Order: sequence, then structure tokens, then C-alpha cells
Amino acid sequence: MLENLHSVNVFAPSVAEILVNVLVSLLCSYIISLVYRFTYRGPGYAESFVDSIVFLSAITAFIIMIIGNNLARAFSLVGALSIIRFRTAVKDTIDIVYIFLSLGIGMASGVGYHKLAIVGTIIMALVFILFANNKLSVFMQNQYILKFTYSNGEPNEKSFLDLLMKFCTRVEIINIATNEIDNSFDYSYYIRLRKHQDINVLMHDLREMKGIKSINVFYDQQNS
Repeated sequence: MLENLHSVNVFAPSVAEILVNVLVSLLCSYIISLVYRFTYRGPGYAESFVDSIVFLSAITAFIIMIIGNNLARAFSLVGALSIIRFRTAVKDTIDIVYIFLSLGIGMASGVGYHKLAIVGTIIMALVFILFANNKLSVFMQNQYILKFTYSNGEPNEKSFLDLLMKFCTRVEIINIATNEIDNSFDYSYYIRLRKHQDINVLMHDLREMKGIKSINVFYDQQNS
């Protein structure tokens, strides 16, 4: 049986089928990339990731067509991919969702399930848009990068952390830098506001705290 694995290959697409499969994967993944572009509001937006969604889907379709129903090729592919190590960190969990969706589109297109790829793309695009418009927690509309300087001796981090947690559901330290000239400390945080909280009110309350100055807030609105 094992000797015959290489001969199990009943999936042999024609040139026309290859073109249709690739075009469907490109079209569907391009739609998903547009949805990502216009709904993502986090601080980690990258144009290269948007392009990768499209490329990944098309490449997956190619790989599925290469494998076909040949088990030997499937095992060979697993062995080849096992030596590849990906070190790029995913900045936002929603990116993983788009990666898996892109893979799914490529797999469906590669085996000729065009209706599944198209209908699945439309359904997921509507779901993403619905979540984004309702500002649900899957999307990071209210996420900011907060930077400020503390210059009143040794910082009491608990004092301003308590204030941040009052306004935010997420507070994640990015960086702490010291300035030896004036003995000040520069803090950088990812913050995510609670519903109905105003970033301007948070900044006002931070200014009222002794020792805190030079408050800056960054909100990524690229291509929105």
C-alpha cells in the first residue's frame, strides 16, 4: 500500500481550472484585505500584512493543486515546511483570524469549491463589518499609544496605573526610559479605553497628577 502512495493522484486540473482557482482565491482574499483595511483600528496596522492576506490565499491555492489527492506529496510538503521557522510576531489576535480565513479561501479555491470560497468570503466580510461598526471587542477601535514623562523623583507607578485602569480595559507597558539629565522617566503604554470613556478626560486627569507632564496620545487612523 505504501508503495502506491505516489500513484494516488486523481486530481489533475487543466490550465483553465488552474486560472479560475487562482483568480477566485485572489478575488476573495482581495475583498477580505479591503475589509481589514477599512475596519482595523489598532496601533499595529501594516500595509505589508494587507498584501500578505492576498498572496497567502493564492499561494495556498497553488499548494492545494500541487498536492491534489497525492498522499506522498502531502507528506513531502509537511516535511519541507517543518524546516521553515517563522519568527514574525503577530501584533494583534485579529490578524490570526484573517490569516486563517485567507488559508481557508485558498484551500477552497484550490480544490475547486468556488461557491464555498465566495459565499464564505461574503459572510465573513459582513460579520467583520458588523463587528467593526458596533465597536465590539474583537476590533481595537479604542486602542491608543500613551506616552508621558514623570519628573518628580522616583515614580509611584501604582498611582497612575490605578488611574489608567479606571479608564481602560487594557494597559500594557511598551517601554520605560530614563533621562539622566533631569532624572525623569518616560513611559509608553498600549491602552484600550472602556466604553463611553473619553481619552481627553483621561489626559486631563493625568495632567492633574503631580510629576506627570508631556502627555502624548497616538491613534492609528491610516487608510481609514
